[in-house]
Amino acid sequence: MALILFNKPYLVLCQFSPQDGRTTLADYLDIPDVYPAGRLDADSEGLMLLTDDGRLQHDISDPTHKQPKTYLVQVEGIPDAVALTKLRAGVDLGDFISKPAKVVEVAEPAWLWSRDPPIRERAITPTRWLALTITEGKNRQVRRMTAAVGLPTLRLVRIAIGPYSLESHPLLPGESRAVDAAELTASRR
Repeated sequence: MALILFNKPYLVLCQFSPQDGRTTLADYLDIPDVYPAGRLDADSEGLMLLTDDGRLQHDISDPTHKQPKTYLVQVEGIPDAVALTKLRAGVDLGDFISKPAKVVEVAEPAWLWSRDPPIRERAITPTRWLALTITEGKNRQVRRMTAAVGLPTLRLVRIAIGPYSLESHPLLPGESRAVDAAELTASRR
């Protein structure tokens, strides 16, 4: 059984099959028979887990297993108590109400890489960073949640899935590493 940690760069598609000149996982990983356990939008960056084990893939990606996923979110504007309370309580997104999120305002981590191309910056509009943890993962959910509370997402970086994080397992964009058997066994307990 293989479990691969991969730091997905910005604009890379979460698939191995080619698509009209777009960059995909196949441009970075040459490991047979592994598949993503969950997805990450092309315009999002960060941690992905890939495995050759269907049960493990299901355990990681199925919301009923409640694997927490933590994102660093650079938002446009300054979060106030009302916006943070709404995120913590669950946000009505029209087609569903998000489950409550853990959210705190944070400084940009020193270990975070710069994005290429960089985000757009406006001299008159401040930005802030949030660490936001959810246990579900619907299509563009974090972006929709922050927009619904008046804080459009400018940059979204997934930094942790369950026990695995880019902070404790540093990888630059495009880098990967296999989880050894002992670590995998320990994390599944």
